[in-house]
Amino acid sequence: MDLQNMKQILKKIFILPPVPTLLIAIPSFALVIYVLANGLENEIISYVSYILSAYAAIITVTGITGIVRLARQGINSHPLVKKALDNPLVGRYLREDMFRAEAALYQGFFINLLYAGIKMFSGIYYRSIWFVTLAVYYILLAVMRASLLHYVRKGEKGKRSEWRRYRLCGIILLFMNVALSGIIVLVISMNSGFVYPGVLIYVMAMYAFYATITAVWNLVKFRKYGSPVMSAAKVIGLTAALVSMLSLETAMLTQFGSDDGQMFRQIMTASTGAGISSIVLGMAIFMIWHSTKQIKQEKEI
Repeated sequence: MDLQNMKQILKKIFILPPVPTLLIAIPSFALVIYVLANGLENEIISYVSYILSAYAAIITVTGITGIVRLARQGINSHPLVKKALDNPLVGRYLREDMFRAEAALYQGFFINLLYAGIKMFSGIYYRSIWFVTLAVYYILLAVMRASLLHYVRKGEKGKRSEWRRYRLCGIILLFMNVALSGIIVLVISMNSGFVYPGVLIYVMAMYAFYATITAVWNLVKFRKYGSPVMSAAKVIGLTAALVSMLSLETAMLTQFGSDDGQMFRQIMTASTGAGISSIVLGMAIFMIWHSTKQIKQEKEI
């Protein structure tokens, strides 16, 4: 079998049309939630649910563009949406990716501050060091977004200035990854994790999956615009989403895991944490290396 045939086979397996993607992804995610909610981690169905959910996550990420396009086609045909598009500001927001990205910077900044405030309050109220540490992490993410917002509002010109902002975000991410690694080590060594009371865990699950899928899609999408500042903003969004997935996993394992499954919880947390830390480290190093290279090229022109 040659490389071309292999690519075609992998494409048929992992890149599906929107409707089959939804028909597979929704039941798969529901199944893994059912397994965790009912303490079935050691049953055969749990391993099936993990495999299905992993496959569902892959096809959701690869097929998110088609899903969004399908949804937009249906939404744009609605009379209220057509009327909204007649408004210049709304129409610009819905049609122009760069304008929407700038608006998302403000949105992300305030969401990060709100999220940090909730985590800090929860940490103090529940006396949880994990929530307090996460609050500090999200405050640092907000600081990076504030730096990019300052650039956008100041209206600095020139690619060199943009690449400098891009590199600064990479440097901050590099140091933040050290703190993230420390959080992961503490969670594993103390065999503890995040706790969401009541139904809040299901709300956080929906948010975490939505944020991660959207962040991956935006990161890939905005590369074609060649804006280092907007690319940095999307990297920040992906970092925040990955940390949300980590906290969600530890919360689910803590809340729904059985008492005799401590080793399983530690292995899962260590594996996911190492993967997320490696991704963030790789993005930070790439941002620093790539921006430094681009700045040198700008100087030579």
